Amino acid sequence: MDNQAIGTAIQTNIRTSLNVNDIKQSIAEHLFYTIGKPLTTATPNDYYLAVAYTVRDHMLKRWIETVGDFFSSKAKAVCYFSAEFLTGPHLGKNLVNLEMYDTMNRALKQFGLNLDEIIDLESEPGLGNGGLGRLAACYMESLATLGIPAIGFGIRYEFGIFNQQIIDGWQVEYTDKWLRLGNPWEIPRPERIYNVKLGGYTQHYTDSDGRYCVKWIPGRIVRGMAYDTPVLGYKVPTSTMLRLWKADSPESFDFQDFNRGDYYGAVEDKVTAENLSKVLYPNDEQMRGKLLRLEQQYFFISCSLQNLIEMHLLKEKSLDNFHEVFAAQLNDTHPSVAVAELMHLLLDEHKMDWDKAWNITQKTFAYTNHTLLPEALEKWSLPLFASVLPRHLEIIYEINHRFLHEVIHSSQRNTVSIEALSLIDENGEKFVRMANLACVGSYAINGVAELHTELLKKHTLKDFYKLYPQKFSNKTNGVTPRRWMMLANYRLSKLITETIGDGWIKDLEQLKQLEAFVDDKAFQKKWHQVKYENKAEQSNYIFANTGVKIYPDYLFDVQVKRIHEYKRQHLNLLHIITLYHRIKQNPNIDIIPRVFLFGGKSAPGYSMAKLIIKLINSVAHVVNNDPDVKNRIKVVFIPNFNVKLGQRIYPIADLSEQISTAGKEASGTGNMKFSMNGALTIGTLDGANIEIREEVKPENFFLFGLKADEIEQLQLQGYHPYEYYHNNQELKQVIDLISSGYFSKGDIGLFRHLVDSLMFHDSFMLFADYQSYIECQEKVDVAWRNRELWTRMSILNTARMGKFSSDRAIREYCKDIWKVCPRY
Repeated sequence: MDNQAIGTAIQTNIRTSLNVNDIKQSIAEHLFYTIGKPLTTATPNDYYLAVAYTVRDHMLKRWIETVGDFFSSKAKAVCYFSAEFLTGPHLGKNLVNLEMYDTMNRALKQFGLNLDEIIDLESEPGLGNGGLGRLAACYMESLATLGIPAIGFGIRYEFGIFNQQIIDGWQVEYTDKWLRLGNPWEIPRPERIYNVKLGGYTQHYTDSDGRYCVKWIPGRIVRGMAYDTPVLGYKVPTSTMLRLWKADSPESFDFQDFNRGDYYGAVEDKVTAENLSKVLYPNDEQMRGKLLRLEQQYFFISCSLQNLIEMHLLKEKSLDNFHEVFAAQLNDTHPSVAVAELMHLLLDEHKMDWDKAWNITQKTFAYTNHTLLPEALEKWSLPLFASVLPRHLEIIYEINHRFLHEVIHSSQRNTVSIEALSLIDENGEKFVRMANLACVGSYAINGVAELHTELLKKHTLKDFYKLYPQKFSNKTNGVTPRRWMMLANYRLSKLITETIGDGWIKDLEQLKQLEAFVDDKAFQKKWHQVKYENKAEQSNYIFANTGVKIYPDYLFDVQVKRIHEYKRQHLNLLHIITLYHRIKQNPNIDIIPRVFLFGGKSAPGYSMAKLIIKLINSVAHVVNNDPDVKNRIKVVFIPNFNVKLGQRIYPIADLSEQISTAGKEASGTGNMKFSMNGALTIGTLDGANIEIREEVKPENFFLFGLKADEIEQLQLQGYHPYEYYHNNQELKQVIDLISSGYFSKGDIGLFRHLVDSLMFHDSFMLFADYQSYIECQEKVDVAWRNRELWTRMSILNTARMGKFSSDRAIREYCKDIWKVCPRY
């Protein structure tokens, strides 16, 4: 029986029926047959699992048919290599994309259950830190919605990004045991296993045909096993696949060690191997952390490329056209070892000659750069790299030798820096430059916002741009409206659909139709009511989880993102303390009531970011409990910010804080989610802020701060933050308040490191931008007092967000880089 016949048979199956009674029956059967529980003893989590398996049944038919179509056609598949996939919870999104949300809700009511409560039970897969992993997840959903065959490759981390708790104002990390209660969305593939070599040495020899060969003798071998998760598109019969790899040992138990009484030694190899997929991004301050991180990256790349070669040979007779069957996108520098690994597999395992292998490799990979921060462009010390990947270091040396020879003999010789282009950094301790490897081994290089791409060309990758201008393009990031509007903000989505129809869900440019209603008083009233009801609902949640009472008629001023100095949460704090100081100077001052909401995690080893979190909570404690404030200002840090929490927070924001130092943020995607949901932005000309401002128009965006080129010029001239402190009385009062111990119960040393960093270095230009920021916030106050004006600006922000759909971004990748045609 072929796939079509199976599909026809399944169509009449209760498992794929959309009838309420059939869905109810399917849930009951999964409780009984899959989970092994009678209704009388089923727990809420049992019901969640039964609902999830019921939904998965509907997904699998689409997925299997998509896979069958790929193998029976000449379609080119997109392979998205990413160390992070921050998918968020699956149930709600899959119900939306299957158009099953209302039907499932009715079915669960017959069990006496609430669908939203069931959805909230799902553990979030913490397989990413923030924007990078969330972008990858949005792109996988858009690929499915556009009907493009695609596979996302990554790691099935047993423990994801840590759970954050705030204890005495400090971030404390706890293990994220997201798999503890099971994961109904993944399908284990115990037959899909690949050996991954690590360490050891190489042997060079000539075979019987006189061909030069290299054999890698590994020090140890780790096995990778695939776990597959279907990713559905919206209202289409297609699905993409997320394939994550779990590490294991080829031999899980050594009986000789066991029989000698060495019980730990009997399982030592298994424990060591499993560490590779144990935790997301180990702290790499120590050498052991660096070693594990490199091994992690190579582990998932090797498994993925071995898998792709095997898949290719099921479709084709030889690997000569590998690059015509698969387009592989490297999501930042973490997967860039793929360039060397594909060369290794083609040269050593499949006996290709160098030129053919290099031609295929260069035509297979495309590279997305996500950062302008030099420390984020990964480099590995040569001794470390050689200890893990001795064969790959040889290949990288050879790539580098041939590449530099080509440059030296090119017409560009006198316009580029050979030292900057080299794959090996030889300044002091020698390093392998992974971004350079990605640039040389890829046929396309892109940035993720217009400013970011220009800065890549001008600074970060300027010598590669001089050599290969044709490789470079911009692909501004986007986010999926299915999760970030339909699922996160059902009230707003309903209002929009009632007003302009539902075409916007797959074509976000249709939101422009809302502009016709921007001055409609009745529509403005409905728009304002949606925001108010969202704020009222989440105010209760915030009170229950933080103990801070907030009020929905206040201006909700929100900054939720990873905690980092360049994102400048502490600049936001300087404004809060400025307002607080003004109240203390004049308790009867007329200020608009505001709720300042913060959320985000610091990297565990990033002491300054952790100190910023402590300062936020210390300021919150003082401000929220000072009777002079009279509740006009509330400061709240919401712990453990993640996708689930983002779905609560983005729809309630009135003001979106996008205040990074100009020229530091590659793009940002939170800025897009806020604006889609009607928040106004206060921000610098950084990342995608520039394009958001262009789309919504300057009068609907609160702009402040120095531009990237002005910052560059100021730093060249000599930036002296102490002079700003000395010459700005209000800034001086704010900093003095922090240094005096006012927010630290008299402990003048607690925030000294933070204050000294600002006073004597201020690498991210807070003092230079302070006055402009304060004045811009005063413009926010003026606009907020005019409710009709604010509502009008809010409507226009949403109406003009069409550009920032991940569907648009994926269409651009398809057209300009991958050369594939969307089906829908």
